[in-house]
Amino acid sequence: MKILFLANRVPYPPYRGDKLKIFNLAKRLCKQHELHLIAFAQNADDWTYKSELEKTFTKVTFIGLAKWQSALNCIGGIFDNSPFQVHYFRSRAMRNAVMKITKQEQFDAIHVQHLRMAQYLAQEQGIPRILDLPDAFSLYWQRKQATTKNILLRFFERLEQKRVFKYEQILRSYQLSLVCSAEDQQYLQEQHQLSNISLLPNGVDTSLFVAGHHDYAHNHTLLFTGNMDYGPNIDAVQYFVSDIFPQILKVFPSVKFIIAGQRPVAKVLALATENIKVTGFIKDLSVQYNTASVVVAPLRFGAGTQNKVLEAMAMGVPVVCSNIGFKGLGITSGAGAIMQTDANLFAQSIIELLSSATMRQQVGEQGAQIIRSKFSWDIIAVQLESYFKQIVCRPKKAIQV
Repeated sequence: MKILFLANRVPYPPYRGDKLKIFNLAKRLCKQHELHLIAFAQNADDWTYKSELEKTFTKVTFIGLAKWQSALNCIGGIFDNSPFQVHYFRSRAMRNAVMKITKQEQFDAIHVQHLRMAQYLAQEQGIPRILDLPDAFSLYWQRKQATTKNILLRFFERLEQKRVFKYEQILRSYQLSLVCSAEDQQYLQEQHQLSNISLLPNGVDTSLFVAGHHDYAHNHTLLFTGNMDYGPNIDAVQYFVSDIFPQILKVFPSVKFIIAGQRPVAKVLALATENIKVTGFIKDLSVQYNTASVVVAPLRFGAGTQNKVLEAMAMGVPVVCSNIGFKGLGITSGAGAIMQTDANLFAQSIIELLSSATMRQQVGEQGAQIIRSKFSWDIIAVQLESYFKQIVCRPKKAIQV
């Protein structure tokens, strides 16, 4: 098949989030299919990655979108009912580029990444299209409001949630929409009465994150990973440090908490103490995971599944996480990861793991097995390929799930 990928960001380097997903799926699909890419380039570094992406995509097109342009778009969006994130990525140049390439090339299918990019191909009825969502965004904003204390921020979040909820009707314009967890799928089906929602999980490169080398003997390091300028991650580490970590220090006073991730904001840097280390960017996270006794993911808002959880499980490292993203794993608590929503219980689960090498190994090895069987990018790429084949065969109909 000849497939066009439309991405909101340049999917390289593939370190975290939506860049990771597109890069890994395309890397596998390109072996059997001809892939093209259009993406927004938002900074000078983005433009330098074109040659690297041309190893995977037959043709790569970047559209410049400076932050000042996005800011002006959002100001104009005050008087519009579309979500601000849709305005942020609104571009006449992108719209023209999409129209041009779809007329010049005969694509069998199009993969559109993110709700914010749905605007560019919602009206294209001649080519089968998939809209791939990292999560149910109205659910994300709904949860975010519950953790926000600032009245003005809460007002904005409530406004954006309402706008996103209404905008999610655009999913009806696509033959198939994908989410990465059953929780998000159920939410969208129930809230919007949609029948064209199916699952495509986040995955792990099991050639990079390899189980079998973890030392379960040590019990002195807790680890959190992620982009540290991302709201849910910032809130998670602040919450962990204030409500959970002090309880653990009472039992294990020498334990260290490592916050590993690129672009740590001032709020995160301020958390550093003798027992808390903020590393900044880590090129090889697999090494960092192996230093951890337990990986923690105490997110209080967000949706979908969490790469930090999947990667740690892939390496056989025990994980304690919140309900955010856990349902996307399709497992029971304790079978590869432990889920807790209460701060006291979260701390207690970590204390129990730190107290028992046997428990750490049991939970870790179960997690590694789950990843190998369900969340390898190789498996997920085959799933996406099957979805493309379905919409190409039945382009006028929604895929029933």
